[in-house]
Amino acid sequence: MKQNRGSDRLTPLPPVVRDRALEQALAEDMIQLAFQPQIDPCSGRVDGAEALVRWSGADSPEQLFARAAAVGLTERLSRHVQRKALQAAGKWRGPLRGLRLSLNLVAEDLARKGYDDWLVGELAAAALDPQRLTLEITESSLVIDRDIVSTRLARLRALGIEIAVDDFGTGYANLAYLTSLPLDTLKIDRGLIAEIVGGSRDRIVVKAMIGMARELGLKVVVEGIETTAQLALVAEWGCDLYQGFLVAGALDENELRRFVAASHSAEAA
Repeated sequence: MKQNRGSDRLTPLPPVVRDRALEQALAEDMIQLAFQPQIDPCSGRVDGAEALVRWSGADSPEQLFARAAAVGLTERLSRHVQRKALQAAGKWRGPLRGLRLSLNLVAEDLARKGYDDWLVGELAAAALDPQRLTLEITESSLVIDRDIVSTRLARLRALGIEIAVDDFGTGYANLAYLTSLPLDTLKIDRGLIAEIVGGSRDRIVVKAMIGMARELGLKVVVEGIETTAQLALVAEWGCDLYQGFLVAGALDENELRRFVAASHSAEAA
């Protein structure tokens, strides 16, 4: 009888890792959106809203995207969220008419050839003016060739889409991005805001960041504002917009509509 040699034996393939609950959530549109207002610190007027993803299977957007990354669903999840948010914003009427929409991108979006074409098509399908859209990128989404990223972002920016660098102050290479990428907005990370009251080093750093952004002609959005003292400082330093629990956390569409209507009424009073 012929004996099998070790080289003749088939090596079993590793099991395919799947997350059937997340797959079902994507297939059946169970992923929900919330929107955090972006507010003018001087007038109190709501300029836009950042779309944030919500799902019962994860405690936060970060946890959800980590779960998607573990099974290769990051890009599919990102495209799903972007399409859903664009379609929602395209239907905004009444107090929400004209409100800007901010979307977060992931590395897989920018790495995929044809992403810019896909996004342009989705904007058209949603009947959303590109000038009402801001794309937020983080250092982690810039892991591919910077020239490729710059070219793709420049094409989108030429259509009127604004480009923001998110979580500024958390990565070692962010300063280089400010001069090498086509950017409109700098978003200062919430981690730097918590200690700006009281003369800490964070106070000096954030003030300098806002000043630098203004010198570069960039709009500044500050995240994580939770106290009136924090708000007073960033307004004094010249930030354009802020987000934070001081005024509003993540809201569903109906809550956002009421919030924006109230802010417009207060401004007119």
